[in-house]
Amino acid sequence: MSVSVVIPCYRSARTLPTLVARLMPVLRDLSVRHEVILVVDGSPDDTWETAVELAHRFEGVRAIHLSRNYGQHNALVAGIREAGCEVVVTMDDDLQHPPEQIPLLLATLEGDRLDLVYGVPHSEEHGFLRNVASQLVKAGMAGGLGIRTARTISAFRAFRTCLRDGFEGLSGPHASIDVALSWSTTKVGSVRVHMIERAQGRSNYTPRLLVRHALNMLLGYSATPLRMASWLGFLTGVFGLLLGGTVLWRFAAGDTTVAGFTTIASMVALFSSAQLISIGVLGEYVGRIHGSGMGRPTYVVRERAGSPALRPFDGSSVPAGTRAGSASGEQ
Repeated sequence: MSVSVVIPCYRSARTLPTLVARLMPVLRDLSVRHEVILVVDGSPDDTWETAVELAHRFEGVRAIHLSRNYGQHNALVAGIREAGCEVVVTMDDDLQHPPEQIPLLLATLEGDRLDLVYGVPHSEEHGFLRNVASQLVKAGMAGGLGIRTARTISAFRAFRTCLRDGFEGLSGPHASIDVALSWSTTKVGSVRVHMIERAQGRSNYTPRLLVRHALNMLLGYSATPLRMASWLGFLTGVFGLLLGGTVLWRFAAGDTTVAGFTTIASMVALFSSAQLISIGVLGEYVGRIHGSGMGRPTYVVRERAGSPALRPFDGSSVPAGTRAGSASGEQ
């Protein structure tokens, strides 16, 4: 097994040196061919300069600079497509995913003969509201997108690189790695790992970005919201029929009264709301189709730095000329 570790980086100039310094000994102890790919997602600080310095200091570390900020999952797509090893491990850049837990992911991947393994924390590392929102989104993915293993999804994952062939044609600005991976395999597992709270800074995921990411997964990879809009219209129509039947019944029974403005206004608001929600969902799909038709890229690489993957040291890694010289000397 050879391992490529892909790390999307944004505003992580202070954490990257510690992360890479801890990560490289773990990979060396695995005694396998390995590489680390730092994908700097258009970070406005000096994260790129830090990544380049690490790529020059450590063999097997590469840095990729995207032309602007495309988002975490788009940066992951860029790094995964650059990976040259048999297994890809993805992790965050904020030290919440301890590098020492990577062997546990790989052991589960190999021992259970799986294609994809998620590292599930023993205890959630985020706040209460963030954890509740995360669980709701995962429940939506499980029910709406049909991803049965959605409740175990995390950003700390290991999978076989061949799975990227399943989303080779993925394009456009709206990318979700977990949904794309679900297209390629059903042999998915999870393992409990220790995760820690963020030591420095704050999460780059604001509430607005979290909502945007959730909508991207639900609207970008499934027609379920369209079906829900249809059901909303159907239920609203049924409610209108029942209300109309009630009015006719009361008229036939002689219990009619002068209709009030409040009743009329509330009914108009109800039906208008159903119509606007349906139009909004449809418009979101049309907008995504329009964006894809315009050819908006998933990412653009500005520059690269670093060396290729390292092979484990053994006899085969000795230069051929040295072995030949030794043999001739013995003769």
